[in-house]
Amino acid sequence: MRRMLLAFLLAPAIAAAQTSAAIDSIVERAIKTFGNQGAAIAVVKDGKVIVAKGYGVKKLGAPEPVGPDTRFGIASNSKAFTATAIGMLVEEGKLQWDAPVIRYLPEFAMYDPFVTRELTVRDLLVHRSGFGLGAGDLLWWPASTYDRKEIMRRLRFIKPATSFRSAYAYDNVLYLVAGELIERLSGRTWEQFVQERILARVGMTASTVRHSDAAGNTDVATTHAEVEGTVRVIGPMTSDNTNPAGGINAGARDIAKWLLVQLDSGKLADGSRLVSARTAREIWTGVTPMPAATAAPEIAPLSKQFNLYALGFQTNDFRGRKLMWHTGGLPGYLSFLAFIPEARVGVAVLTNTETPMYAALGWSLLDYALGTKPPWDFVGGYATIVQRQKDALARARKSVDSARDSLGKPSLALEKYAGTYEDAWYGEIRVTHANGKLRIAFGHTPQLQGEMVHWQHDTFLAKWDDREMRADAFVTFQLNPDGSIDQVKLSAADPATDFSFDFQDLLLKPKPGK
Repeated sequence: MRRMLLAFLLAPAIAAAQTSAAIDSIVERAIKTFGNQGAAIAVVKDGKVIVAKGYGVKKLGAPEPVGPDTRFGIASNSKAFTATAIGMLVEEGKLQWDAPVIRYLPEFAMYDPFVTRELTVRDLLVHRSGFGLGAGDLLWWPASTYDRKEIMRRLRFIKPATSFRSAYAYDNVLYLVAGELIERLSGRTWEQFVQERILARVGMTASTVRHSDAAGNTDVATTHAEVEGTVRVIGPMTSDNTNPAGGINAGARDIAKWLLVQLDSGKLADGSRLVSARTAREIWTGVTPMPAATAAPEIAPLSKQFNLYALGFQTNDFRGRKLMWHTGGLPGYLSFLAFIPEARVGVAVLTNTETPMYAALGWSLLDYALGTKPPWDFVGGYATIVQRQKDALARARKSVDSARDSLGKPSLALEKYAGTYEDAWYGEIRVTHANGKLRIAFGHTPQLQGEMVHWQHDTFLAKWDDREMRADAFVTFQLNPDGSIDQVKLSAADPATDFSFDFQDLLLKPKPGK
């Protein structure tokens, strides 16, 4: 009888140890496969934290391990916090989801007066404004001298890529506007509001709300990426202009608490509410249609029957259930967060190395939490896809090089290309000539300056001095019949360039008298 009682008492501990060991095995295989330095993992189920711990190391070549509170930039997984803050203000009667933004921010304007008049609070959060992918990101990325108010003011000069509400195109700058809206109506900055009214109440006491906190000397994971063929430490994003779109830093233990609040429709651990169940459903409700494509065979379970962007979350089907999820990316940080309300399961993966491990591991852990038998090999599937993408990227780069007319000379003497040029929404960019070489410098982005190497004809390759940018750009001059320069266009030189380097949206004109 005593043996039976002892076995009964020990059963939960044994099951927990087996669960932890199984998750450890999944994570360790993923780290080994993709070569990541460290990761923070959270798995919650049925209102309980199954795992919230760190794996690997904070920094390449250093022994300090990732702990349960080690902070990672969660990047665009911050967007759901901004949507939640808006929802709280709606509950307080300070704004309405479908009221025009100009009711609360009269100075706000878009390129088209009709869009200015009609764009609603909800539209700020769902990527259907008519902007192109990443439009306007160069106003804040890399770190710029513009503040949030000036960035918002300059949005009126960005031409739309599509008609209003007709297509999905991911943007960050309208979340910045949402941050300004929160400040205007609450009297608290976005950072103050989220820290005090969301993080503190959820119990995310180790988390912070600023990109710049990633440069701290406390319990923070160091950022890593492959630069010119070698994985190494890189500098984190430190500009706080766009914190409302991606500024939160969190660890495993805190992100698990956020998942539990989501799965309980806004209810906090003490029984009170962060938001009502109605507001939680509003945030989870899909608004903007996204492509529902068939996934590659190696990750076949990710094929979708429906696919929508909600308010700070993407929603589609996974394993026959409605899934809420999002990813996030910053220099050296990639994150994955997903939960299935019907199954009461949620997972998060935070990493400090730029590899697809965050997604491969996230889907693997979700399969594990659901008890899928047999689980899909997402780690192996993503590894195969990565290699295929590397091969395709190599071919694309070779194609660019082979298309180059190495004998095509510039039309003008090099000094004739020098001058100050201006784009309507970005501002000034200077091209200088000295010692037989051209250089380019973005007037409001200190990291974007470098030598311009002749490529072909009137196109030059801008090679940024800071090689961590990984975003060299082609600079093409178009001439008037008299040989003077009419305009200058830029484009990413490498197909792997991050979409936030929206060089293609710039149209530079010579600045008179400069």
